[in-house]
Amino acid sequence: MLPTTSSALLRRVAVEQADSRAPSLIAAVVRGGETLWTGARGRVDGARPSADTQYRIGSITKTFVAVLVLRLRDEGRLDLNDPLDKHVPGTSLGHLTVAQLLAHTGGLTSESPGAWWERAEGADWQALAGSLTDGALRHRAGARFHYSNVGYGVLGELVARLRGVTWLEALSAEVLEPLGLTRTTPHPRAPHALGWAVHPYADVLLNEPTPDSGAMAPAGQLWSTANDLARWTRFLAGDTGEVLHPDTVAEMREPAHVDDGDAWTAGYGLGLQAFRDSGRRLTGHGGSMPGFLASVVADPRTTTGALVLTNSTTGVGVMTVALDLLKLVDEYEPALPAEWLPMERADPTLMALTGPWYWGPTPYALHLMPNGWLNLRPVNGSGRASRFRPEPDGTWTGLDGYYSGETLRVIHRPDGTPAALDLATFIFTRTPYDPTAPVPGGVDDQGWHGGSPPLRNF
Repeated sequence: MLPTTSSALLRRVAVEQADSRAPSLIAAVVRGGETLWTGARGRVDGARPSADTQYRIGSITKTFVAVLVLRLRDEGRLDLNDPLDKHVPGTSLGHLTVAQLLAHTGGLTSESPGAWWERAEGADWQALAGSLTDGALRHRAGARFHYSNVGYGVLGELVARLRGVTWLEALSAEVLEPLGLTRTTPHPRAPHALGWAVHPYADVLLNEPTPDSGAMAPAGQLWSTANDLARWTRFLAGDTGEVLHPDTVAEMREPAHVDDGDAWTAGYGLGLQAFRDSGRRLTGHGGSMPGFLASVVADPRTTTGALVLTNSTTGVGVMTVALDLLKLVDEYEPALPAEWLPMERADPTLMALTGPWYWGPTPYALHLMPNGWLNLRPVNGSGRASRFRPEPDGTWTGLDGYYSGETLRVIHRPDGTPAALDLATFIFTRTPYDPTAPVPGGVDDQGWHGGSPPLRNF
């Protein structure tokens, strides 16, 4: 990055580390397929932390577990609407769906019953399941967002049941190894930071414990590095390799529930947090465990992302810093739009679909995209718009907005030319209310005319 950009980024990190009295803090910025910048302050073992220094990442672990669950969904091993009892029978939570557990909308208690799980040695699945009595449900399922660490302990067991190995073994084989995340582990490996609590009224430290969380580990067990989380941030922005289809990650990013209604700024999707900040739609996750705080955030539109790691229990605004780093990069070095290149070839039958179409009297334009995708948008720029992905049966499936998931098909005339588009039963015609097209309810045989309509005899 330009020296002025690097200086501004480092200053933001330095101010946070000093003002928040963080023992150490490291941050990074990514864009496209590379890490553009890293910066660190403070000390780990007497030296400035590097991009290979491990920190505990807390609830960012949940994003990895969610990816494992969505892989199972994409393979047809489960449906997000499946009740838990279908795959993990015998619990008091059997009526909750997989999607509700992923999105924290099942009403499940936030923490596991018993001792403070983040500081206590964790028990096995049987002990956790046995502790989840009827009192573990705090809200009606689906009624509201209620963050639940317990829910991700349950999802870890779901993965283990369907894979026949532990969730950590599945994670290593299916996600960490393919993406090259060699320094993301369930337990620390040198070089790593120690977790500290900073005294509120004196500049002294207290070491925090880092026990194995047992069955609750899927909620926050993992350790990672700036290098590894930079690759994970790129993954969340859409650079998914062969681990998940980008459309699935986009599905994970969509908020299933929001915290603040119509003017929402924060919500939660399928294992990913959603943010609206300074006109941008962002995704990511925060993490905290005793002695550690972490955050990752990405802008899928520009592929710019930021991450922050620190070894302090509280008091460091890691998510705020990550958002500020994104703002600084956008201000100093905004992302360039993707370079436009023409398609190598276009199917003549698809070319025949391009151009103006009308939903009633409203003009739309259909644009042909690479790989047979279609883009249907109102000519005036406002209204229902969507991209459509081709399907093997000759139809298209909507990917955005109002028509997401809906089917678009072409209605042909006897001579094979396109007469109309059927989009979720709405008929689009080549001219406004084309009388030769199959418009439901028919088209007034008086046609278009000026002034008052003629009187009819009834």
